[in-house]
Amino acid sequence: MITKKRLLFLVLLISHCINAQNNYGKNSDSLSSKTYDYLSQSTVNYKVDSIKSRLYANAWLEKAKSENNDFQLTNAYKAQINLVSKQFRLSYADSMLIVAKKLNDIELIGSAYMTKGIVHYDRKEQMKALDNYLMADKYIAQTENQYLIYKLKYGIAQTKSYLGFYDEAISLFRECIDYFKEENDRAYLNSLHSLGLCYNRIGNYAWCTITNQTGIDEGKRLNNLEMQPYFIHSEGVNLCGLKKYKEAISKLTSVLPTIQSKKDFANASVAYFYIGKSFWALNQKDKAIIYFKKVEDIFKKEKYIRPDLREGYEKLIDYYKRKGNTKSQLYYIDQLLKVDNILGQNYKYLLKKVVKEYDTKELLKSKQEIENAMTFRTFVAFGIISILISIIAFLIYKHFKNKRLFDEIMKRDTSKPAITETCIEPSTFEEIIKNDTTEPISSENTDKQNSQEISPDIETAILKKLEKFEQSKKYLEKDMTLSKMAVFLNTNTKYVTKIIAKHRGKGTIDYITDLKINYIIEILKKETKYRNYTHKALGEEAGFGSTQNFTRAFKERNGISPTYFIYKLKKSANTSN
Repeated sequence: MITKKRLLFLVLLISHCINAQNNYGKNSDSLSSKTYDYLSQSTVNYKVDSIKSRLYANAWLEKAKSENNDFQLTNAYKAQINLVSKQFRLSYADSMLIVAKKLNDIELIGSAYMTKGIVHYDRKEQMKALDNYLMADKYIAQTENQYLIYKLKYGIAQTKSYLGFYDEAISLFRECIDYFKEENDRAYLNSLHSLGLCYNRIGNYAWCTITNQTGIDEGKRLNNLEMQPYFIHSEGVNLCGLKKYKEAISKLTSVLPTIQSKKDFANASVAYFYIGKSFWALNQKDKAIIYFKKVEDIFKKEKYIRPDLREGYEKLIDYYKRKGNTKSQLYYIDQLLKVDNILGQNYKYLLKKVVKEYDTKELLKSKQEIENAMTFRTFVAFGIISILISIIAFLIYKHFKNKRLFDEIMKRDTSKPAITETCIEPSTFEEIIKNDTTEPISSENTDKQNSQEISPDIETAILKKLEKFEQSKKYLEKDMTLSKMAVFLNTNTKYVTKIIAKHRGKGTIDYITDLKINYIIEILKKETKYRNYTHKALGEEAGFGSTQNFTRAFKERNGISPTYFIYKLKKSANTSN
């Protein structure tokens, strides 16, 4: 069902197009018999309806071509310029000029050059527009056509205004106002509007306000309100110059919808800039930036810019510089370089008068500095990331290592002292004796003790007492020394050293320290209350002389700190619970 409906719609659409073409052919044939006056007047009368207007204009053009009427052909080309899209207007203007020169009609040639100037002006090619206007003046000045003379003056004044020759433009606009006031209402209001803009650009804000108000009043008198939004727009810009920023924002925002509806991107861009400038002056910079970006959007899309709007880019650069946003700062520096390139082509005279905070050299220098800084930061960031990865890798390695060491401690039997059942190698035994400097031996007994070997009976007796020493936890006494041990074992210090080296496989200090650490590990494993003890309390519990000695001994013998060991014990207990 849906497919049938679509097919029916397609057939009807094709039929409509065929009928339209047939009708166009019939209309063209029927219009060819009409007079030139009828066709030209109909083209003007139907200008609101572009399709009908173009139909009459095309018939006018075809009729003039078929009859070889160069005079009518010139005017028909001129009529087409306002009906075709912008990219074709210049070619129609050139065709008009060629035919006018063929006729060698001074007035037509001047009019053709002026039309071509208008097209260039509309394309924002002001210097080309001025060149064509000056060519037009050579011909039109020789005629008696006052309307054409003042229309040309208006075009030259507009171009001079855009190029920054305001005093010359003001003089020409005043002449146009005096003439058009009685001849053409719209041209009169346009001249008033342009005059007000020139007053604003030279800083004569009072006369700008007077001219804008005159334009509004005259529009009401003439019952022509089409220019009213533009006079209000002009006054909004003027109020910004007078530092009446709130009033400027109010007026400009009130007419923006009307200007936007006309697709007048040029005046919309100007409104955006001066609203932004007003917000900036009111220290509402975040709001200002929104409007400066709208100017940038129009520049990107339409390539429209003028010298006073350039300031918005300077403020965008400054804003993002203060924010530390180098990426945005670099972007707007690039855009300002593009803006200056276009301004340099179209406004090279006016651009010299513009006070620029950022000239081209400074912009390029700032751009290079930012790019260098960004490169440096990239290297720094890469370095930091590398360091962080290394740290993370180390921490992961340390985590698993500590976990492994913790598991080894938990599996180790710390309830008993490590007893060496097998005999130690003689070389190892001698090395332990040599390195054991627990207490100095008096010189008078040294030789005698070294020459003596311990008898098996004495060795057995001392070993039993050593086991009793371990079981009774005598090693927990604070500052346990070799001499104290010798007294407890009822023998001399040399024998104690030899017995510990032979049967425990370590020096006296390491032996006592290991007993103390194993004791602490054991009580931490079995009794949870000790897990809440401070390192100082645990050290005292084991008989260490200081907290530092305890923590160092624990770390050296187990590879992990007592803090980590207790943390893991608590975590294991919580997991179990």
